[in-house]
Amino acid sequence: MKYDVTVIGSGPGGYVAAIRCAQLGMKTAIVERYNTLGGTCLNVGCIPSKALLDSSEHYHLAKHSFDKHGIKADNVAVDWPQMLKRKNEVVSQTCDGIVYLMKKNKIDTYYGHGSFVNANTIQVAKDDGSTETIETAKTIIATGSKPSSIPGVEIDKQRIITSTEALQLPEIPKTMIVIGGGVIGLELGQVYARLGTKVQVVEYMDAIIPVMDRALGKELQRVLKKLGMEFYLKHAVQKAEVQDNQVVVTAKDKKDQEVTFTGEYCLVSVGRRPYTDKLGLENLGIETDRGRIPVNDHLETPVPGVFAIGDVIRGAMLAHKSEEEGVYVAEYLAGQKPHINYRAIPNVVYTWPEVAGVGYSEEELKQEGRAYKTGSFPFKALGRARAADETDGFVKVLADKQTDEILGVHMVGARIADLISEAVVALEYRASAEDIARISHAHPTFTEAMKEACLAATDKRPLHL
Repeated sequence: MKYDVTVIGSGPGGYVAAIRCAQLGMKTAIVERYNTLGGTCLNVGCIPSKALLDSSEHYHLAKHSFDKHGIKADNVAVDWPQMLKRKNEVVSQTCDGIVYLMKKNKIDTYYGHGSFVNANTIQVAKDDGSTETIETAKTIIATGSKPSSIPGVEIDKQRIITSTEALQLPEIPKTMIVIGGGVIGLELGQVYARLGTKVQVVEYMDAIIPVMDRALGKELQRVLKKLGMEFYLKHAVQKAEVQDNQVVVTAKDKKDQEVTFTGEYCLVSVGRRPYTDKLGLENLGIETDRGRIPVNDHLETPVPGVFAIGDVIRGAMLAHKSEEEGVYVAEYLAGQKPHINYRAIPNVVYTWPEVAGVGYSEEELKQEGRAYKTGSFPFKALGRARAADETDGFVKVLADKQTDEILGVHMVGARIADLISEAVVALEYRASAEDIARISHAHPTFTEAMKEACLAATDKRPLHL
């Protein structure tokens, strides 16, 4: 078969790239090495983790918060098999939706491991041992990433696990050690903490979610501590060993003293690595940099006609970043002039309270020596937050000191994953803090915190604080 474009990988970046190529009139194929479409995000990442986060939140609220609202819910208990079943159903429905979209857009799907024979020939190795060859004018590599580990920690997928295994544990453990205080570790750690697991987070840096504005990690850690989660910052893990169905983790604290942690499971969440194994890049003469594929400003590799997007290239490993890059390449191939503002791609943590940020962090502005002003507004001053009993968190706005242009927005609190979109629009249109402050925001809503924070940044005049 001959195609205008072949996409290798069917995660959010890959399938969106394929759809946009097909919409623009290109004969398109997509290659997926597993037997379901959707990649890590839909199968063992974003979607199943959010399903468990929502289910565990319902349980936690019923057990600990319903009484306050005048709702009696006695003998509340977890049905773990049912919780996993619902999660699996959500995943199945979502992946089936991608199959539908491929058919709707007349995209040919090939299941098997795709690799390059040359720049215009893709070989697909199937599970039954057979192979199939695809001829293609252009190729988009969208093979995503895999969980990483660290020296001294060997993942056995039984007791020392990754996020994949954490989504399908046979039982709710009494204890769990989480190595890494980033997004994945905190989200899955909170799932189990809500269900009664004692969760200990061991983090090498001096803060959780350290790549985001530091004010966010500080607030989130304060709230998660109330849930019973324990945090051990500036701890360098040396090794993890399984002893009598327990995992013993050895680390050195900030005083360089050795400490140990013991748990039924150890979740290793120290980041992810680009997945380019056996892709045949050597047949194209492409050399990776720590697994990442080099690309130019148009996301084209050193080999003309071969593009790469998402987790296999530079930048944050975010599903929505991959999607934007997939659309970019498709439109570029069609002769259009697409553009991506990477500063306006939000970062979101789906714990509760949720956390999100977009644009410059305060630490980055300080490092650049840029003159800025800041305004923040706490949820506890919002009528809607009090009515919902969701008073943890705040919205923080950073604006240029001279022009008032919004440079960054950082939030923690209820419904933040949705609220951050207003900040993204503000950055895309280079709005000033005063622009947002003068826009009518419905009352009572959580979005009023954005308006008030912008008022605070503009001339220190919030209305409700």
